Amino acid sequence: MKPDRDHWWHDIVKPTYSSNSKSPTHITSAEASCMLIYTSGTTGKPKGAVHTHCGFPIKSAQDMLHGFDVREDELIYWITDIGWMMGPWLIFGSLLCKSSMLLYDGAMDFPANDRLWSIVERHKVTALGVSPTLIRALRKFGDEPVKKHDLSSLRKFGSTGEPWNDEPWKWLFEVVGNSKLPIWNYSGGTEISGGILAGNMITPLRPTAFAGPLPGMAADVVDDQGNPVRGKVGELVIRKPWIGMTRSFWNDHDRYLDTYWSRVKDIWFHGDFASIDELGLWYIHGRSDDTIKVAGKRLGPAEIESILVSHPSISEAAAIGVPDELKGQALVCFAVLKPGFTASESLQKELIALIVKEQGKPLAPKSLLFVNDLPKTRNAKVMRRVIRAAYLDEPVGDVSSLENPGAVEECRKRG
Repeated sequence: MKPDRDHWWHDIVKPTYSSNSKSPTHITSAEASCMLIYTSGTTGKPKGAVHTHCGFPIKSAQDMLHGFDVREDELIYWITDIGWMMGPWLIFGSLLCKSSMLLYDGAMDFPANDRLWSIVERHKVTALGVSPTLIRALRKFGDEPVKKHDLSSLRKFGSTGEPWNDEPWKWLFEVVGNSKLPIWNYSGGTEISGGILAGNMITPLRPTAFAGPLPGMAADVVDDQGNPVRGKVGELVIRKPWIGMTRSFWNDHDRYLDTYWSRVKDIWFHGDFASIDELGLWYIHGRSDDTIKVAGKRLGPAEIESILVSHPSISEAAAIGVPDELKGQALVCFAVLKPGFTASESLQKELIALIVKEQGKPLAPKSLLFVNDLPKTRNAKVMRRVIRAAYLDEPVGDVSSLENPGAVEECRKRG
């Protein structure tokens, strides 16, 4: 604890109730501030999203009920951090939907790599929320830790935090879910109070896709001028207000307006690249500020990372763009090996050849580097901007939100 900053709750709030009494409900207005959640970005001053008593709880419950089909007999376990929006989302949403939640403080691979599946079996979890990053990390241990447990209580999976790659998605669906359980893909953010896009429990889905906007979300995919685009990558936007939108940034309203509302009048730019295919399914391609542009071709990091993790030796990957005199930007890749595989020049060449085969020679990586871990926030987002800064030996900014700050220096040494 830091003096003059941190205080014990019992020192500043005197209990007004005992175990045999009830505490009166405090009446607030709908627009009274309920919660302040800081985003997990690592560039610039952290942004404190201001949420209201009516906004965040109702949006959480609405998404959980209408999107995830949560019922009163459900036990929901969403692997998250209480400091990230999915922690309060789980608490508000499950309570308002009259369901039960499971809370666990600990790692998913300790004391053994079957810890998660053991928890699901022991407590009869029905709805399991994960991140693609977590599944990529657990997949490297193989099928055996999953198969040794009875997971028949599970009805469905939820997923948020990062765009999916095909192979980890298929592993969760086929190995953990026995090719029977739906994966509710869910994407939004701290400033949304929940999701913009999601799957559902009814309509068919392609791997990694979203069925479309959640109820109440007037989402669209547009070009830089705000015109709708289909069949190609554009910016994910919202055209009308929704109940859970953050009212501002704490003590920084001008920055709030500049971040989301300054590009096209009356349109919220979320900062993600997205696309809509010929079937009307939606896809998230990562943060627009992570975009790589090589010799005039724009691509999202997930396109390259999906190719790498499809190789049997790779559990996780990150792709960044770095300055290049000839191409404008050059592609640099970082890869984390699965247990049992060893870094070698021949494997490096094999992985580069795989990218060239899928993307063409102009997108051949300038470098492909093996690392033990990738810098991630506590909500399991891979911080490509931090990786890029470290690789280029530039200031990485505030890394206090990282779960594994040691991974930053490893990326710097590889530069």
